[in-house]
Amino acid sequence: MANNQLMMNANPVVAFLQKPSEDFTKADIIRYVENNGVKMVNFMYPGGDGKLKTLNFVITNKAYLETILTCGERVDGSSLFSFIEAGSSDLYVLPRFSTAFLDPFAEIPTLSLLCSYFDKDGQPLASSPEYTLKKACQTFRETTGMEFHAMGELEYYVITEDTERFPAIDQHGYHESSPYAKMNDFRQKCMLYIAQTGGQIKYGHSEVGNFTQDGLLYEQNEIEFLPVRAERAADQLMLAKWVIRNLAYKMDLDVTFAPKITVGKAGSGLHIHMRMMKGDKNQMLEGGKLSDAARKAIAGMMDLAESITAFGNKTPTSYFRLVPHQEAPTNVCWGDRNRSVLVRVPLGWTAGVDLCHASNPLEPSVDVDTTAKQTVEMRSPDGSADLYQLIAGLCVACRHGFEMEDALQVAERTYVNVNIHDAANADKLSSLAQLPDSCCASADCLERQRAVYEEKGVFSKAMIDGIIRQLRSFDDRTLRSDIENNHKAIKKLVQTYFHCG
Repeated sequence: MANNQLMMNANPVVAFLQKPSEDFTKADIIRYVENNGVKMVNFMYPGGDGKLKTLNFVITNKAYLETILTCGERVDGSSLFSFIEAGSSDLYVLPRFSTAFLDPFAEIPTLSLLCSYFDKDGQPLASSPEYTLKKACQTFRETTGMEFHAMGELEYYVITEDTERFPAIDQHGYHESSPYAKMNDFRQKCMLYIAQTGGQIKYGHSEVGNFTQDGLLYEQNEIEFLPVRAERAADQLMLAKWVIRNLAYKMDLDVTFAPKITVGKAGSGLHIHMRMMKGDKNQMLEGGKLSDAARKAIAGMMDLAESITAFGNKTPTSYFRLVPHQEAPTNVCWGDRNRSVLVRVPLGWTAGVDLCHASNPLEPSVDVDTTAKQTVEMRSPDGSADLYQLIAGLCVACRHGFEMEDALQVAERTYVNVNIHDAANADKLSSLAQLPDSCCASADCLERQRAVYEEKGVFSKAMIDGIIRQLRSFDDRTLRSDIENNHKAIKKLVQTYFHCG
């Protein structure tokens, strides 16, 4: 990477060390701490509830810093994961140097690092979120010869007092500019801080959802990332949610990633885009069209779609978003540029036109390779997802497509190029499988398809058991139909899971 690219990097650690974060060593971390007045080091790691946990260290001498970076620290696994018994609960957390960033919120100069879990024998914890994703990516690579990349579209609502000045049109906030969109400055600060933690951001904008309720303004926003290795994609999304919540707290705002806020208003999803790379070449296209490899991956997601909700839709309110006739999907199908489907193939730069020259005639016409931009997008997940489980599940599903003998036929059978909810397409609709309508139904689907996820040791039996147990504990099998017209009951349910994920 050229020096000018490193100098422009938003992560102060990268800019100081003048090397990509993937190349950070323990000596680099120590040098950064010594030369930048760092007084504290934080270890951060995801718990079983999907939220980041933090362990603080005050740095008083170099020997102690070297010790914690080398040996990590001991934590109580039974307080972090429901599947770990109190009688054998000690775990180690070890920092991953490539994740180092300067905490943008700390008054005391603080370096933070994400950690991996290890068991008493010094082996990676089989049921830890980060290691599950690592195993999924490794088996995908071994099966296909390709690297699995991912990125997320992180949607969220910002809630503040309604001033009634320059009101936006209800449910028409998409890409709105200020002053009609009130939270653009907040979103831009979030983006800057996320970039400082190492997040690779594509763009940010206001989203469709905006409404007022009880004197409060609810404004929906989205921050979308660039595709990177799947393990890094999960880390970035985890840190992004942490940044957004912390900045909202500092600015006396409230935010929620909840999938549904109220009846008749846009819910928030967490769409995940994927691509498959061999070296620096994107394998999603062949001859300017979707490749057979991409179709096989899609077929795997079609086959496992119903159980993927067990990772990506973890609260009862998730299933109040996954209802017919809205942009959230309900049918197991895929299509091009079609927002009524479960897996969408978004518009790619495949027209063979130099758009820069077309828009700016003074620019010379050049032949630019834009194939790296092509992805496919899974549209069912939402902010309640366990990010590592979700992306691991999608990775397993895409690998599964390469192992299906009839993958291309499944892809052909589940393809639609129309709005699936139009009455004229009723016959096609009736032939498609449906997504689960409750946490309990998702648990049933995962129970039925668990062998695929447990194959090659990717998802541990304990993790799958824990997910099924958690989903069934909501006892929501008929909840959606029971309260679908009871706005008061829905509001109470939303409040219960307001800060999910």
